[in-house]
Amino acid sequence: MKKQDFIFVFILVVIFLPFLVSDTIYDWYKSFNAAHGMIMSFLKFGVLATLGEMLGLRISVGVYNRRGFGLLPRAAVWGLLGMGINMAMIVFSKGVPQFLEYMGMVNASVIINEDFCLGKLWIAFAISITMNTIFAPVFMTFHKITDTHILNCGGSLRSLVTPIPMTRIITHLNWDAQWNFVFKKTIPFFWYPAHTITFLLPGEVRVLFAAILGVVLGVLLAVAARMK
Repeated sequence: MKKQDFIFVFILVVIFLPFLVSDTIYDWYKSFNAAHGMIMSFLKFGVLATLGEMLGLRISVGVYNRRGFGLLPRAAVWGLLGMGINMAMIVFSKGVPQFLEYMGMVNASVIINEDFCLGKLWIAFAISITMNTIFAPVFMTFHKITDTHILNCGGSLRSLVTPIPMTRIITHLNWDAQWNFVFKKTIPFFWYPAHTITFLLPGEVRVLFAAILGVVLGVLLAVAARMK
């Protein structure tokens, strides 16, 4: 391990250790999370997803940050995207069971909040497929657009206040990779099963688990790129 790796690990310890060793801090986290879910979604994704991108950068090119990467703008964008993900998870976790009941499945809205059973597994799978088929492609494309915009602005904070040239960026996106890899491979082979697990979990930990999944996927993609 290099010096930068020790610093990265130290930062992780400073961020997460207090929640593990102090019941007071952990209880505060649970109460604040319950009362201010959207704020916590911003913080969870802003911190965890950005750390995941830094780790992916370290695996792929050997550094955690570099000129033009735009660490702070990425964290801000991830925070906003995290709020959107939280909203989507609430909408689909409530709406899909209602639709299943409309289609004839009895008590789907109750089963999804009870202990594990095959019915709950099926409902969680249905929620995951619906959310990742309808919401994920739009979310992933918008995230790619914001990443491109940050890079085009040299990673500076002005990227957060500079209008995004949507037409130019969308026109020049690598749609072959977006369709054949991001949509056709990561969604069915990673996000469908991963978010099935997410919706089997209690509601208060779903957003945190989703943020951790983003870190895992970033690392896997970086490792795959390095091997290629």
